[in-house]
Amino acid sequence: MPTNGINKALKLQFGLINYENRYLTAEAFGFKVNASGISMKKKQIWTLEQDEQDGQVVFLRSHLGRYLGSDKDGKITCGAERPDPDCRFLIVPQSDGRWALQSEPYLRYFGGSADYLSCFAQAIGEQELWSVHLALHPQASLLSVARKRYAHLSASDGEISVGSNIPWGSDSLVTLVYQDGKYSLKTCDSRFLSNDGKLVKENTNITSFTLELKSGKLAFKDCDGKYLTPVGPTGTLRSGRCSKPGKDELFDLEESHPQVVFQVGNKRFVSVKQGVSISANQDVETDMETFQMEIDKESKKSMFRTNGGSYWTLVTHGEIQSTATGVEVNTMFDIEWRGQRVALKAGNGKYVCTKKNGQLSAVSDTVSKCFQASHLRFTKLCLFENATKVITFLFNPAQQMNSVCLIAGENELFLMKLINRPMLILRGENGFVCHHKSSNTLDANRSIYDIFSLIFNDGAYNVKSVNGKFWYVSGSGMVCSDGEKPEDFFLEFLEHGRIAIKGSNGKYLRGDQGGTLMGDATTVDASSLWEY
Repeated sequence: MPTNGINKALKLQFGLINYENRYLTAEAFGFKVNASGISMKKKQIWTLEQDEQDGQVVFLRSHLGRYLGSDKDGKITCGAERPDPDCRFLIVPQSDGRWALQSEPYLRYFGGSADYLSCFAQAIGEQELWSVHLALHPQASLLSVARKRYAHLSASDGEISVGSNIPWGSDSLVTLVYQDGKYSLKTCDSRFLSNDGKLVKENTNITSFTLELKSGKLAFKDCDGKYLTPVGPTGTLRSGRCSKPGKDELFDLEESHPQVVFQVGNKRFVSVKQGVSISANQDVETDMETFQMEIDKESKKSMFRTNGGSYWTLVTHGEIQSTATGVEVNTMFDIEWRGQRVALKAGNGKYVCTKKNGQLSAVSDTVSKCFQASHLRFTKLCLFENATKVITFLFNPAQQMNSVCLIAGENELFLMKLINRPMLILRGENGFVCHHKSSNTLDANRSIYDIFSLIFNDGAYNVKSVNGKFWYVSGSGMVCSDGEKPEDFFLEFLEHGRIAIKGSNGKYLRGDQGGTLMGDATTVDASSLWEY
């Protein structure tokens, strides 16, 4: 459930891995299930639902929307469109973090291998144990159930504190790193949380936690059998003394929306520091200059939320203010992607521009034109817009400029910078993006993910691999990861939770049928949309 009106708790989706290291798989033909999957793709993902009357009872829903069930003889089915009594299971967690799934009406245990699955075992053996591999995007906000506060990096103290009322900025982003059936918590500055509360650079035994589920909430158990909990007045996140998780040891993972700052042509930042008016009049980035971008699932329009919880909204005479407390037609904006800059169109059909006093208003019919000047070498350029306006630009003759926006008084173009994704993890329709094992290309269909650095570059982004090399698009259209120099990519936030990425060649990144990441798509479809 939403806790602060901004984010929503994520539905738990996961893969279940049996004792032979194979994933539970739901086949479309005949709604059959087996344990034959070698990696976690769409057919291997299950959604956990809880019974509204009895929180201990769970249902497992396949990617086809059908529910796993067992009859009194242990026969497994997965064709029910709604959960019936045979679909009721209990989760029996084991000391090593694995689950046993027990049929609630018949008290038998579910297990097996390949096509030989049943729910008839009277006791838990190795064949009835399942490892849990989370399928949700691993970057999220972490909420303490007991304290109702969010975890955030306290860099000065070298710890993660659970004390934020809202998850704001990159400090509130937590990345779950999955390895050998366990999870580590990674901060935005690429350090791992150890069980004593300290942040370290290496991922070792003391930074690895077993994920447990209790009443739909998550608990993190360390190598000594103790659980992560907020400690002390600052809520330092570390292992406590409890060997059983109570309310203090429970957490929610919540969706992390993109948070951005806007900058106008005079390098001033758009801000709410002056009150309800949205104005470009600040020289530094703070929480007052940071806005959460929320994309409506139906219209694909964007809303911009302040750290105080209010939205940008269109008011009288086209002025933009931060007075809206909920989503409505005047809080929705269309974003036009124009290379290194964006234009915003309000509900009145006008473009948002910056007036001379910095105030944002939606009063422009068009966007100021940009003239290409890549081959110009001169000291002064004068353009006559009309009989009364002369626009003059001074250039350094030693520099070459890709483009120059020639603006008469008001500017409709904004530099938009994503500030809460210093680390990039991409998941497409067929899986995560990961380095290819034996080449310089990238796979786009893996069940594991690699973490890349996202570096902002004047409206574009460079992507750096862990080896310090950069992404680029080769002449054959393949995305490679061994570039010596950074190459620009452009992020377009097109749908709720998904982006399109355009290369310097003007083509979009997509996953092809063979699982290779390509930079050759001319249009955006399911293959070129990425969870980030």
